[in-house]
Amino acid sequence: MTLQPSRGADAKGDYPWWLVALVLLAIGIAVVIVVNDIYAQVFLTVVNGVSVTVFVTLVAFVMATLLGLAIALLGLSDSLVLRQISRFYIEVIRGIPMLVLLFYVAFVGAPAIVTLYNFATAPLVSAGWAEPLQVREVSLMWRAIIALTVGYASFIAEIFRAGIQAVDHGQIEAAKALGLSRYHRFRLVVFPQAIRVIFPPLSNDFVSMVKDSSLVSVLGVADITQMGKVYASGSFRFFETYSIVTYIYLLLTIGLSLLLRGVEKRMRKAPAR
Repeated sequence: MTLQPSRGADAKGDYPWWLVALVLLAIGIAVVIVVNDIYAQVFLTVVNGVSVTVFVTLVAFVMATLLGLAIALLGLSDSLVLRQISRFYIEVIRGIPMLVLLFYVAFVGAPAIVTLYNFATAPLVSAGWAEPLQVREVSLMWRAIIALTVGYASFIAEIFRAGIQAVDHGQIEAAKALGLSRYHRFRLVVFPQAIRVIFPPLSNDFVSMVKDSSLVSVLGVADITQMGKVYASGSFRFFETYSIVTYIYLLLTIGLSLLLRGVEKRMRKAPAR
């Protein structure tokens, strides 16, 4: 016997008691931070890493979205070579753990790029028009951003591919019949419809990147996790420190999830153009 969900619950939606519980918990923790000197000190220390976390997440996500879109378009091109290149990138990068990719880009990829740069600019260096680049001059933060970009682009490319292929092929043929170029077909017909399919999983990846940005702490980047790690190792207050770290990440991720969910609902209600 299969249990059928209540139609009333599906139509109206369950009341978000989980959100009420989270809000009450968040308020309770905020009160503890205000009245307890230890928690207040931990919070003031860890919160200094929020700006770094937000910066890394936003920059890496924008770059990953652009790269993912480009890879998806390669995968949908008429050229067999371009399609195979796209598939090769997606399958290889998705098979590498993000932490391993972070180490590889930071300690293998960055030195290799610096070596290539110095080789290419050797004539300019000899003429005194340029200075050789040192590996230590490449910021660890930007190495981490590049690693997150490369890693997430493979997942975002699949999101774009699925969304674009979900558009009715008949509408594309109609756009061709109207004489629209491939660019205008994509901009005016395909993308406005595909974005409704793309946005939910893309927003999930955005929230996931907020959490995965904590991996940059292994490179010593002063994000939320790194600030907590440094404070805990010096004070030995691991419970208080990582409770606050968890609290801040939950505020960021749940708040962002609710915001994106609201945008998604508006997109569903908005008439298709």
